[in-house]
Amino acid sequence: MNATALAARLLTERPRPRGIAGWRHAHWLAVGTVCLGAFLGQLTASVTALVFPALGRHFDAGFAAVEWVALAYLLVLVALLAPVGWLSDLIGRKTMYLGGFAVFALASLGAGYAGSLGVLVACRAVQAVGGAMMQANSVALVARGVPEHAMRRALGIQAAAQGLGLALGPSLGGLLVEHASWRWVFWINVPIGVLGILAGWFLLPRTRTGPPLAVGAGKQLIAGTGGPLTADSGTLPAGAAASLPAPRAANPPTTASTTTPTTASGARFDLAGLLLLTGSTTALLLALSTASGLPLPGWAAAALLLAAAVLAFALVRQERRAARPILAPGLVNTPGVRSGLVVSLIGYLLLFCPLVLGPVLLTGAGVPVARAGLVITLLPAAFALAATVGGALLPRGWSDVARCRAGAVLAGAGLLLFALLPVSGAAVAVPLLLAGYGLGLLLPANNALVMRAIPAQCSAVGGGMVNMARSLGTALGTALPVLGVHLAGPASGGRTVLFALAAVAVAAVALTRPVRQA
Repeated sequence: MNATALAARLLTERPRPRGIAGWRHAHWLAVGTVCLGAFLGQLTASVTALVFPALGRHFDAGFAAVEWVALAYLLVLVALLAPVGWLSDLIGRKTMYLGGFAVFALASLGAGYAGSLGVLVACRAVQAVGGAMMQANSVALVARGVPEHAMRRALGIQAAAQGLGLALGPSLGGLLVEHASWRWVFWINVPIGVLGILAGWFLLPRTRTGPPLAVGAGKQLIAGTGGPLTADSGTLPAGAAASLPAPRAANPPTTASTTTPTTASGARFDLAGLLLLTGSTTALLLALSTASGLPLPGWAAAALLLAAAVLAFALVRQERRAARPILAPGLVNTPGVRSGLVVSLIGYLLLFCPLVLGPVLLTGAGVPVARAGLVITLLPAAFALAATVGGALLPRGWSDVARCRAGAVLAGAGLLLFALLPVSGAAVAVPLLLAGYGLGLLLPANNALVMRAIPAQCSAVGGGMVNMARSLGTALGTALPVLGVHLAGPASGGRTVLFALAAVAVAAVALTRPVRQA
């Protein structure tokens, strides 16, 4: 058996057992499996901030260096979401999703054993590869494996799993750091990853029926003979077949494919745009870290800012001429889309800044780490509650615009109270609940506005841009508190950051506008 045949055999997706595939409620087992990945991704996002102080002490590193444990993950995630989605169409989404669990679990194991901060950051970057393999496929696995009448409920369950992971992260992180070790913050992912692999192997429907790829004599990666998402062993729950896409012809090898990946439609994947986006974002975050105390030469911050500006300018030019741009300029200029993407970035900036800053302020005021984690949990817990059932408490006739504006006002008021009240566990509880609840109203309604303004045929690109805005907002929400603490100290710098966040929330109110259905 040659290498090509071996690779095809290993990557060919296996069907579910007949007893599971034939059960009329089997799609809920698939949704539960996807929820494991959704839970794991958000748990990782919110748990990491609680280990920053412990990592700084253990590795004798500054806050600006330790923050790259989070930033490295976010940068790799932003860079890989688009290409992983393209690759998943060729290989199969079930294969990629299970591979994501495996990569994530192995990288988490390595992160727990890391002997230096550099090794830990590298493991987090690898962990993000697994995270991208899961995140790029989760919604598609739900949308293609569930009958249409159950779609909204299934996606709501997935959102609830994300909210649960986001809410549990700070409290779990605080407990593990105080009563075990910071290493367990990463090792806790391993059993979840193993469970995800086993569940996915038996419970997820296969998304290709034959070998996923072939390598020709010219080493060209092309689609294999297997079709896209189909029924396992010829059986599907009633109504599920209607949600399956029509079969696509295999992509023939082309001259271009030897150098640049191509999409199913034959357009080249925008690799140059992806590299420019990653480079400009990395340069910007490195500049912020340098200004926050990262041990680099004094001129490095200015040079990095210049590099970020040059790369961003090149990115704009590249996206205007790319056949399939990752940041479609025409789409960004659609009324309501650009402002909606900015509001999405702002929303996640407002969510993650307190998650990073809160533990620093609380532990600095003498609050134990475990208790600080429990207090900070109030923010994502309120966010998850509002995002899932919060609309029931609002007037029935409220539009998405009204919900966005009300959410932004509540979030700004909560952050303003956080800045004005004395730092203690009891004092900051109400501000965190208020801010979290407001953000839980703001972000889902804003996403609905953005997707409503985007033409249906561009929904995949639009969804990718929303994901990028979310990841960039999260990255800035990690970097800006570190800058404020470095420049003015935890107490004064923290309050300044919170005042600035309250002002940014007001900007979100101004940016929210009604949109027309595309």
